[in-house]
Amino acid sequence: MPASPAAALGRNFLGNSPHWYKLTIMGFLVLNPVVLWLLGPVVCSWLLVGEFIFALGMALKCYPLLPGGLLVLEAILLGLATPDAIYQELQHNFPVILLLMFMVAGIYFMKDLLLLLFSRLLLGVRSKTLLALMFCLLAAFLSAFLDALTVTAVIISVALGFYGVYHRVASGSGAGDEHSLDSDHEVASSSREDLETFRAFLRSLLMHAAVGTALGGVCTLVGEPQNLLIGHEAGWHFKDFFLRVAPVSMPVLAAGLLTCVLLEKLRWFGYGAQLPASVRQVLADFAHEENARRTQSQRLALMVQGAAALILILCLALHVAEVGLIGLLVIVLITSFSGITDEHQIGRAFQDALPFTALLVAFFAVVAVIQQQHLFTPIIHAVLALPMDQQPGMLFIANGLLSAISDNVFVATIYITEVKSALEAGNMTREHFDTLAVAINTGTNLPSVATPNGQAAFLFLLTSSVAPLVRLSYGRMVWMALPYTIVMGTLGWWAVSHWL
Repeated sequence: MPASPAAALGRNFLGNSPHWYKLTIMGFLVLNPVVLWLLGPVVCSWLLVGEFIFALGMALKCYPLLPGGLLVLEAILLGLATPDAIYQELQHNFPVILLLMFMVAGIYFMKDLLLLLFSRLLLGVRSKTLLALMFCLLAAFLSAFLDALTVTAVIISVALGFYGVYHRVASGSGAGDEHSLDSDHEVASSSREDLETFRAFLRSLLMHAAVGTALGGVCTLVGEPQNLLIGHEAGWHFKDFFLRVAPVSMPVLAAGLLTCVLLEKLRWFGYGAQLPASVRQVLADFAHEENARRTQSQRLALMVQGAAALILILCLALHVAEVGLIGLLVIVLITSFSGITDEHQIGRAFQDALPFTALLVAFFAVVAVIQQQHLFTPIIHAVLALPMDQQPGMLFIANGLLSAISDNVFVATIYITEVKSALEAGNMTREHFDTLAVAINTGTNLPSVATPNGQAAFLFLLTSSVAPLVRLSYGRMVWMALPYTIVMGTLGWWAVSHWL
């Protein structure tokens, strides 16, 4: 018997999301008009913000753009924000949208070079402690100039590729045989222990690298999307941003790298697993074969990517143009000199960036609601009523806690907008605004490693195809991130409170 239209609509609504989640979102949409009618626009707007944060926190159940977009659409229909106000918010933050559209896509064309770099590192360094430190440090350096999501994607590709090579060999499958990475049924009993150790080895490297993207991402104007947003509001260029944040970012970077070394030495929190000798041999043989098959054209393409990376760093340092336009320059240079001329090949570079770009538009729409209803004005006034020396530390804590459960870009957008309004109203000096801007930037970047919700790179890792293969669950990721959260959060708060 065919399903009724209502049942079919219920199944289609938010796709494969759990039934309880669908009912919750529907409940939100029904509840909001009632609350608006009974309690007014301010209460309804606060409820909407809470619902939007819930959607961000439940990102594993459904991509937040869908429920968030429905909530934004309802907010417009209820008059909590006007389309013109949202458009003005988007115009104001256009540099951030440009960054996501073009910079992420530009780095996509550098993947081969980055893959080669991390692969050589994994096989060339025999000390696990040094290897973990190098992964963390290299991820930090690359994230400071490139894009944390792309760096994470490259590391995932390396881990997935090497895992697949060994899993196939351990299962006795040939290169042309059908093989499932999800099943261990065909893995030889003699290889099972090495496979489990290899999983723990890859898990630790993935987590060190993910934390590295946060350690490096906080340092520069392009490290994270909210950095450009904050830098744009503060009028900072690349060099200005780095120097302003350095009293916090540099000590935290050093402490984070020291934490990486200690975790490997002490083997706490799931770290410390070594690469089995049998696995290393299989991976080394595979890498040697891959290198032998590399053509002259492919080697030349790697050189082009390296040259483009140098041009990118130079252009960012000198601020020759908006960051997004520099990303577009990278796309043009690499594709032109690497023979990538097909529209569909180029189009694939934008697949990772555009969903998050669309979600960012939803963020700015909610910010327009907050602005029009003046929701955070009392909170900012309460913070500004504190003694001046306490304000940066309190903003750091407030941003950190909220970023850990929602999304750091969203949180940064709210707070920097409100603090900028207070500056324009004459409620603080320019120097104090700069200090608070650093507190907001570091508060949304550092403590947010506590959960996968706070950092886009962490969420990307958790939802990737490699996470179930190496047994990296939500709970395990939180546990493995805990020592970093404590060190980075505590030192970051101290630095913001005493060293700015």
